[in-house]
Formats: sequence, structure tokens, C-alpha cells
Amino acid sequence: MEPTTGAPVDAVPRRVPVRQQSRLQREGRSDGDTPDDDSAFWAPIEEVHWDGTPVREDPEPSRDRGFRPVGRRAPSRTARPPDPLPGLAALVTLSLVAAFFAWVSAGPFWLAVGHARVGTVMLDGCTGDGLTQRCRGTFTADDGRFIAHGVRVSGVPAGENASGTPVPARMTGPDAGTAYADTGVGRHLRWLPGLLVVLACTAGIVRWTGSARLPGRRHRRWAVTAAIAGPVLITVGFLASAW
Repeated sequence: MEPTTGAPVDAVPRRVPVRQQSRLQREGRSDGDTPDDDSAFWAPIEEVHWDGTPVREDPEPSRDRGFRPVGRRAPSRTARPPDPLPGLAALVTLSLVAAFFAWVSAGPFWLAVGHARVGTVMLDGCTGDGLTQRCRGTFTADDGRFIAHGVRVSGVPAGENASGTPVPARMTGPDAGTAYADTGVGRHLRWLPGLLVVLACTAGIVRWTGSARLPGRRHRRWAVTAAIAGPVLITVGFLASAW
């Protein structure tokens, strides 16, 4: 086999005639004219295929010819900044919600972790039933350090809400306005959902104020820190006041 063309050696000559015609010859010759044999020449076998057609180099791929990196075009006009009113409204609303739940969860949180004064509350009367039940009474600490009159009593059992009934309860201190009669898991259900709502409000402030979408890592970091610090400081303030 011939190594260049792949044809049998004895079937392909070393040179084959290749006819070259100029443009003027093609235009001037009529359809019935026969080509002149003088215009043919013998090309090397490396430059033609086995059937005599010239070997033409493959054209360069179009993606490689004249390739130039195309830069990103600058926008024709600057984008409008986002409207600050929705973010401001979300900030104020979620901050107020976080403040409310931090306030109602501060006292039960200290009671759940063990910071409490144990005593007995003498019920003055209860109104409503179930979740709408409201009771008031007089709390007396077991160590006799203080007596709190007219405090709200939370978690009174349904069968012990008659006026004049003594109920074991706890308070965070003499300045607290609520005595809690909850026991077991119920004491944790009074602060855990509230603090979870505070965390949800914190995530909502970061999301709807656009703090996490600001351009620049440094500005974005400071904005997210400020958005998280607001509810955290509110919660810490209510915990300090409930101590």
C-alpha cells in the first residue's frame, strides 16, 4: 500500500496529470470546445488523490480565524436604585413584631433556666376559659422576702381557678408583673416559640431590606450585621429588664 494515498503501489503511478485552467480560458471557451492537452502538467503523487484530484488544504475553522475576545458591553444607562420604602416598611414592622415576642418571652426564659423565686399565689379571681383565661392574685415568696399584690397568674389549672385557691407559682422577682404556675414542658413552651419568631423576623429583615444584595462584600457584611444586631439588641434589652 502506498503510505500517502493508501492505494496499491502497483495501481497508482508516481505522477498524474492535473489540468489547470485560468479564468480567461474558462470564459473564452464555448460549451462544445475541448480542452487543450498543452495546458496539463504532471503533479507529484503527494499533491493529488489516487483519482487525480488535487489535494486541497482544509480551510481554517471559522472560530479560529480572526478570533478576538469580546468584552462585556457597558450598559447604556445606569440601573435605577431599588425603592427604599418597601424595605423601610418591612424593617419597622418586623422590628415591632420582634420586640413584642422578645418582651413576652423574656420572663418565661429566665424561669426555664432556673432564675426564679418560688412561692404561692392566692387567686383573687379568674375570667374566661382555656387560652382566654385571665387570673390575678397575690404572690408570696417562700423565703418571705417579698409579697406582690395584683399580679397576673399564668398557667392556672382548669380545676384550680376558683377565687381564694392557693396555687404554687414562680416569679423572676418582686418587680415582675406575672406569676407562672406552669410545670414540666409547659414552662418551655412560653419562651421557645417567641424566640423562634424573633429569629424569623431577623431573617426577614435581612431578606426584605436588601442587606444581602448590596454590591461590595464590605458593604454587604456591614448591612447584614446591622440588620441582625437590631433584633438581638432588642431581645437582650428585654431579657435584662426581666432579670
